[in-house]
Order: sequence, then C-alpha cells, then structure tokens
Amino acid sequence: MDIGERMASLATKIQQQKSSIETEEATKNAFVMPFISLVLGYDVFNPSEVVPEFTADVGTKKGEKIDYAIVQDGDVQILVEAKTVGAPLSLNHASQLFRYFATTNARIAVLTNGQHYYFYTDLDRPNRMDDKPFLQLDLLDLDETLVPELQKLTKDSFDLESVVSAAEELKYIGAIKRVLAGQVREPDDEWVKFLTNRVYEGAFTQRVREQFRGLVAKASRQFLADQVNDRLKAALGGQPYPVSATSEVTAEAAAEQSIEESSNQDERGIETTLEEVEGYQIVRAIACSEIAPHRIVHRDTKSYMGILLDDNNRKPIVRLHFNTGQKYLGLFDESKTETRKPITTLDEIYSHADAIRDTVRRYV
Repeated sequence: MDIGERMASLATKIQQQKSSIETEEATKNAFVMPFISLVLGYDVFNPSEVVPEFTADVGTKKGEKIDYAIVQDGDVQILVEAKTVGAPLSLNHASQLFRYFATTNARIAVLTNGQHYYFYTDLDRPNRMDDKPFLQLDLLDLDETLVPELQKLTKDSFDLESVVSAAEELKYIGAIKRVLAGQVREPDDEWVKFLTNRVYEGAFTQRVREQFRGLVAKASRQFLADQVNDRLKAALGGQPYPVSATSEVTAEAAAEQSIEESSNQDERGIETTLEEVEGYQIVRAIACSEIAPHRIVHRDTKSYMGILLDDNNRKPIVRLHFNTGQKYLGLFDESKTETRKPITTLDEIYSHADAIRDTVRRYV
C-alpha cells in the first residue's frame, strides 16, 4: 500500500474505535503507535528506531519524558507527544516538546491526539520550536495535498531538509486557507470592503456594508459550489444524461439554488454546509444517468440532508448524515429501509453509485 492507502486504513480504525478510547495510554496503543509504524514505516519495537518514554535531563527538570523519539542515522530527528483522542491540542499541555526540542538534534516535533497531528519546526528562531505548526493533519478529513509532505518524513523517504525548507510555505498556505474558510463562513468588515470596492463605485456607507456582507457570503459559497461542479463535470467527462433545453439545469443554477435554499434554512436554525452541498452534487451527478437532474432535490434538516426524487419525501434517494464526527451515507432498499454506510471522504460516495442508481430506477 502507498502512504495514502495506509492513512485511509488507519482512519477506518479510528472511526471504529474512537468512541471506546478513554485514556492517553489507550490512544497511544490504538492510534499513535500504528501511525508511527503503519504510516511512517518505523519499527516501534526497535529502540534504535523508536524510543518510547524518551528521557533526558533538561536544566533543572530531571527525568522528564517525551512519549516517543524517532531516530534516523543514530540521531533523534522527530519528537512525538500524545494526548487522549478527542482532547484539544494545546502547546500549554506539551511543554516537554519545547524543552526537548532545544536540547536534542530533533528538527520536527509532533503533537497529536491520535486523530489530529500538528507538526512543528524552528522557522522563527533557530533551535526553538515555533508556537504554530507548519502542517496540520486530520486523519478523518484528510487534505490530500499534504500527503507528499508527510511522505518525506517516512523511514524509506526521510528528507528532513526538504521538509524544513518547505515548512514556511506550508505554514502560511495552511494559515491562509483557514482565513479564507473563516471569511466564507462569516466575512468581516475588512473583507467585505475589499471586495465591494472592486465591484461597486459608490461610497462605502453602513447601508452598503450591510447589503454587501450578505452578497459576499453568498457569492463565496456559490463560487465554491461552482468549483465542486466543475470538478464533477471534469471527472464525469460532461453531462451523461441527454436533457432538453427546457429541462436542463446548469451547474451554476444548481449551485445558486443550493445556496438560496441554504439561506432560508439558516433562518430555521438549519445550517447547510459546503460539504453537504458537495455531497448532494456528487449524488446528483450519479443519479442523472437515470433521470433529468432537475428532478433531484435536497432538503436539509438539523440531523441530516435528504436527497429526494421530485422533492417527494416518499421517494428518498439517499441521506447525508454529516453532522457528527463520523460521516454516514444513508442508502434505501426496496422497502425504503435505510442502511447507513460509514464514509471517510466524499469520494467514497462513488463506490455506492450502483446502489444509488438502483434506488432511482425503482421510482421511475
């Protein structure tokens, strides 16, 4: 298996066992050691590669321990500090990482709770661990663009200099993406003014600010939905269903419909996420091989998004249960009994394409 497949395998294990893990020691045994072994490729039972409970005297601190030290070429290169799965990751609770980073040859420090992994180096000051990570991984919501960077830390491909040289770029790209995500969810005044001044020639008054705040939020969500549609169209090689000019629904119109419906749902305390919109568009892309796409409609609730044929509750196609840590795809059999299938990524919806099409065919 390549590193992506190994990470997916570990993610499945986390999904299945996370709820039963209650201690830091159990987290290390169930998730952290498999990450070091399965994903990074180090022998956790060979003390010349992985040293558990790594101990060194640091100033007046005697006998302090770090959970794991990973060794390459006889030198400690990576330090790992683990917390209980589900616990927030805060450097306030990982002071050992700071102290050990300055007294060993390690250039990489990792803070993890078994699901989330924060990677640190010394970009700001030599031999002093940075306050902010240059790379963040969530094994249950993996950003695949980061996998090649993680590959550089594996035993067989260890390339520390390459990781460190790319760390600054990774750090700021990740930070910018998080800022953009925040602006999509809730644009601030500065962002609203920045975009408004590029499309509106009048004075930026309070009334204009309030008007464009909603427009900026809506345009941002619609833009992202359009990108999802473009990716789907490229993956599917174009529209597979031959529809007439009167019944054809463009990707842009579908995205706009989704956003407008989402705005109405917000008023009822229902939040339609971009992930749900993307899931809906994937199901729609699958089902439109059988029926006209405008007949595939979504209705969001507080607990799931239902995707229906002809906007009819008696004709459910699938349900998207994305409001909890574990995502589920709800499929329906001949008696309309729902079976929930756990999924890690939205791409896994495609593996259930035959079942989705079978459901649609039963209604037409």
